[in-house]
Amino acid sequence: MSLIKFNNRRRLFPSWTNEGLKNFLSSDDFFNNDFFEEDSLMPAMNVKEHDDDFEIEFAAPGFNKKDFEVTIDDNILNVCGEKKHETEEKEEDFTRKEFSYNSFKRSITLPKSINTDQEVKATYKNGILKLNLLKKEEAKIQQPKKVEVI
Repeated sequence: MSLIKFNNRRRLFPSWTNEGLKNFLSSDDFFNNDFFEEDSLMPAMNVKEHDDDFEIEFAAPGFNKKDFEVTIDDNILNVCGEKKHETEEKEEDFTRKEFSYNSFKRSITLPKSINTDQEVKATYKNGILKLNLLKKEEAKIQQPKKVEVI
């Protein structure tokens, strides 16, 4: 491995001069990535259409079943998650409090084929909130009937 001398010091990484590091840290991509976007706090979502229903999954690790509220209002599905955690430690001469708060809300306009009068089935397992929304009878994909030839 070759070392270069920079300001009378040897450097292990010759390509990282002060100018190179400054250019890297000042690049738009470094400071404008998804981490700094508000949408990065939204859980990822998958939608799968089946013959009889739609399956919608939200990646929401770290929550519990009781942390979710799911509603359908005027053909809009609203999924909210809110988790609060607080701890307090008291000693003779000090008190230490820690808390964390995570929340999200996603709203999706449902297709007209969804039966909005239904009871929504929701499950939460391994960090995934899964909803199954049934289709209206007339919207279900009909399998072709086989006709017996005689």
